[in-house]
Amino acid sequence: MKKIDGVAKTIRELLSGQRYAIDYYQREYKWQRKQLQELIDDLTVRFLEDYSVTDQRDAVQKYGHYFLGSIILSERDNETFIVDGQQRLTTLTLLLILLHERQGTREDGVKLADLIFAEKYGKKSFNIHVPDRTPFMEALFKGETFDASQCSESVQNIAARYADLDEILPDEIDDRAVPFFADWLIENVHLVKITAQSDEDAYTIFETMNDRGLSLTPLDMLKGYLLNAITDPAKRHDAATVWRKRLESLRELGKDEDSDAVKTWLRASYAQSVRERHRGAENRDFERIGTEFHRWLRDKSEVVGLSTPDTYHRFVHRDFDFYTRLYERLRKASSKPSEGLEVVHYIARAGFTLQFPLFLSAVRPDEAPEVVDRKIRIVGIFLDILIARRAVNYLSLGFGAMSYAIFLIIKDVRDKTEAELAQLLYDRLDKLDCTFEKANNGHRSGMRNFALNQWSKRYIKWLLARMTDYVERQSGQPSHFNNYMTDGKSRFEVEHIWADKYDRHSDEFAHPSEFADYRNKIGGLLLLPKSFNGSYGALPYSEKLPHYNSHNLLARSLNPQCYDHNPGFLRFVQSSGLPFRPMNQFCKAELDERVDLYRQLAEQVWNPQQLFQEAQA
Repeated sequence: MKKIDGVAKTIRELLSGQRYAIDYYQREYKWQRKQLQELIDDLTVRFLEDYSVTDQRDAVQKYGHYFLGSIILSERDNETFIVDGQQRLTTLTLLLILLHERQGTREDGVKLADLIFAEKYGKKSFNIHVPDRTPFMEALFKGETFDASQCSESVQNIAARYADLDEILPDEIDDRAVPFFADWLIENVHLVKITAQSDEDAYTIFETMNDRGLSLTPLDMLKGYLLNAITDPAKRHDAATVWRKRLESLRELGKDEDSDAVKTWLRASYAQSVRERHRGAENRDFERIGTEFHRWLRDKSEVVGLSTPDTYHRFVHRDFDFYTRLYERLRKASSKPSEGLEVVHYIARAGFTLQFPLFLSAVRPDEAPEVVDRKIRIVGIFLDILIARRAVNYLSLGFGAMSYAIFLIIKDVRDKTEAELAQLLYDRLDKLDCTFEKANNGHRSGMRNFALNQWSKRYIKWLLARMTDYVERQSGQPSHFNNYMTDGKSRFEVEHIWADKYDRHSDEFAHPSEFADYRNKIGGLLLLPKSFNGSYGALPYSEKLPHYNSHNLLARSLNPQCYDHNPGFLRFVQSSGLPFRPMNQFCKAELDERVDLYRQLAEQVWNPQQLFQEAQA
């Protein structure tokens, strides 16, 4: 093996003026929202431990540091190739682009462009140079629209993660905090850069670090601790068998799902405290379980109820088995609709990530399967309503904004009957003072002010998909929710009823900006195939109207023909009392009318009375 260099580098040192290549056989960017969420949570939580709104910029140099692992590089043909680390480096590039965009042209902004681009011999390229990504990355950096649906898997994943990133970055990283966070990220976050002089040496290092002489994982140490406390050989063998089979099954879900399942269970069932939200606060149960659950359980064994060999056996044989099975079932239901657990899928498609510990906290191993399912649905109904109400009032649903509130609910719902659970969660919604009619503290007015913008676009698609699907199911048609939410060539997009033509509406709006704002209101939006927008999007309403009749019921309801020979829909309109009516013209008054229709429709889709109906089922 030739010379190997290993040195710690800051993000600035690693990316400034550099260009890294990736071999063709490992070019796919694979990270999903889960991995992105974990990285952003780790970074922002560490930053916010030190950041204060009273700090001056130079205080950042005294903030704590964060180690992001190692990357392995190989040098050949006058290029530097990434052997291990492209997922993190690509994600860091996306984060830098987002921070660059949020800083805008402010004078105190951190100069980040040189960490995103590299320039050599008069040519610019991104720090991770993969030719098929370049058009999308250029559009992203310039803030231009780009359709990634026909691009490679990597580009589609990058586009999806950037959209996630814009939402996941917590509200605490606001306009004031952005340059502080950018400074901290590039100066105080470190990676170890390991460079080999050949591919063979680089891959030997990679294999050695990942396949040989691995230290025991937290799961291995937890298993050893639990099994060692079970003195009966037969019971110990039984517990070991349960442990092995459950972890094998969980690993089929994806990387780290086995440890995630254990963390989720322990947080749901036993965490009693969470880190306070101020500088210097210490990690408590919730955070410690996330980072060192094996040590936390040793420290809290008496609180958990582990005192005799039989309690340790029951902990694995009954509790571990029950909660990890349920976690696996819920994870599968979140990815693909499951009969009786559809609400789990709805929540996941909204991009919410804190549901699993709340689900598990509401149930017990000694409950009948039908009781467990009812409780899951009750919690799901609550979260579904919470997401919809917060979304239409522009209230954040990110981890930073929601984790503390969800933790408090986790503690409250333990050991409740179905009726108690429904009442508790109903009261929680009632106390929020956040509905489709009005927003928290009256700062906004719910659905009436809800419109399409950079923040809301993700939720508007979800809301329209849910409302459209509800109208169709209530009218006797099968569910098409998944079709409405699926990405790709045949995807559905949010379509404006009004074309972007101010001159057609100048009699009702004094200025183009007023027209643009009104055009984006939710009442002026539909969910239609991408091909429709390309073919008919610029047409006047009168020419679009006939075509609406061949699409989903929410779009068809504008057309008079929808009300002829359509008994299922007509029964739904009559029984629901919703003010559906055909609209031969669509002016400002009609758009306002549709806003009110959508509000009333949302109140039925997300009706809190469903909590009690489910509890009594």
